[in-house]
Amino acid sequence: MTPPAILEQPTSATSTRTRPKVGFVSLGCPKNLVDSEVMMGMLHHNGAELTPNAEDAEIIVINTCSFIDSAKQESVNTILEMVQHKQANGGKAQRIVVAGCLVERYRDEIQKNIPEVDAVVGTGELEAILSAAGLTPTGHPAADSPFTILTQSQISRAPSAVHQHSHPTEVGAQLQAESTSRPEGDAREQSGRFSRAAWDGATAALPSYLYSDETPRILTTPRASAYIKIAEGCDHPCSFCIIPQLRGKFRSRRMSSIIAEAENLIAQGVREITLIGQDTTCYGEDLGLTEGLSELLAALAVLPNLRWLRFLYTYPNKVTTRLLETMAKHDTIAKYLDVPLQHASPSVLKRMKRGGNAQIFLDLIAKARRIVPGIVIRTSFIVGFPGETEADFKELEAFITAAKIDWLGVFTYSDEEGAKAFELAPELKVPKRTIESRRRKLMKLQQKISTKSKATWVDREIDLLVEGESEETELLWQGRTPLHAPEIDGKVLINDFGPHETLTPGTFYRALITESHDYDVVARILE
Repeated sequence: MTPPAILEQPTSATSTRTRPKVGFVSLGCPKNLVDSEVMMGMLHHNGAELTPNAEDAEIIVINTCSFIDSAKQESVNTILEMVQHKQANGGKAQRIVVAGCLVERYRDEIQKNIPEVDAVVGTGELEAILSAAGLTPTGHPAADSPFTILTQSQISRAPSAVHQHSHPTEVGAQLQAESTSRPEGDAREQSGRFSRAAWDGATAALPSYLYSDETPRILTTPRASAYIKIAEGCDHPCSFCIIPQLRGKFRSRRMSSIIAEAENLIAQGVREITLIGQDTTCYGEDLGLTEGLSELLAALAVLPNLRWLRFLYTYPNKVTTRLLETMAKHDTIAKYLDVPLQHASPSVLKRMKRGGNAQIFLDLIAKARRIVPGIVIRTSFIVGFPGETEADFKELEAFITAAKIDWLGVFTYSDEEGAKAFELAPELKVPKRTIESRRRKLMKLQQKISTKSKATWVDREIDLLVEGESEETELLWQGRTPLHAPEIDGKVLINDFGPHETLTPGTFYRALITESHDYDVVARILE
């Protein structure tokens, strides 16, 4: 496979042939990426050398996604492609390890149908990556050594630093012992929400692992930016989703651990932190906090040298007034609200087991825009959910027209075995051709809304985090504002460096928006 498919990591300057070379492919969402970074940290902590080249890797780890059919297919295709490196005469790969969500769903089938796979590691078994890769723990490091998250430069410059970290297995066990639960999660467990009995090979115990600030981790994101996973799992009953079965019950990390990790990241040059979890607005409820996310944001927002703080994946009925007021109060918190609404028709939302309706959502958006001036809203919708009528779809179209959402994504319904929606009557299932037609209509509608919205950006001065050369052409560079989340939103294209001969990726500049397009804008650097 070409090098970009393997997470880019420099090799250690002092590595020897006794250090097994490991290549990593991470698929799916940022939550999965953090898991990959933790596993990479554990491997490097225990003597492995990381390589970005599949041809050089003796051990290849694929961290998979299994959210929808297309993600499962991508995961399987990637596994098969990595198997080719193991089978090739010139290849060095000796072990293939499959990790992540696909393992929770198809644990036995993976090794049965792809015997070249040597080991599997589920979402709650991150410590098992060591035995899966054929490594043994190196033992306990010095107790008085402070933990430092590993960065790319540190791996090259000071590989001995990996021995300063707490033992990952000990940390995982400690956090599992501290873990509590939400009453809603307990009730839904009793009702069978997390049942995996029908999944051949699935372990009886749900994933319960949580990493901490003391867990070795290697950042693969650009130096100025990093994700922090503040919680794991999900208790919501959404009938289209199997993530609760894949990831387990909702569980929050300790606030002190999150703050310590943020401080470690900032000390090493990170200036943009994005908080993630399956539902960040539930953060702290299992720890006895009623406004946990607001408290966490307030504590992080005042950390010295942090420029941008953002949180993703909020649940609409948990976006509180206090949360919005906290966003408005702190300049470091991006005026950016990611709230997946999934639909606007009350009948569809009821079958989705989501609740709400178009008016409730319009009121929420109006409230957010009133309390947080200049806020941008990101959301996503599912079209073609079983039973979605033409009238339901028209209601969704009308909502999008009225809401004028800044960033919008549309997913086509994926019929996932194990989800409650899978069990709905066959006559309720919407034809694929109709589903795709509805998706195209919504994206065409959103394109018009976005074009008008981006036109209002022209002549606006902004803070810009420069990322590097544009992915589309070497003639342009690209960056992001606080109103752009990493990887998922439009881009700021840079065609004029202003007073600078060149720009430095990972650096903040002041810029002026000079023109706009459907989703992207063009900027000139000012200073």
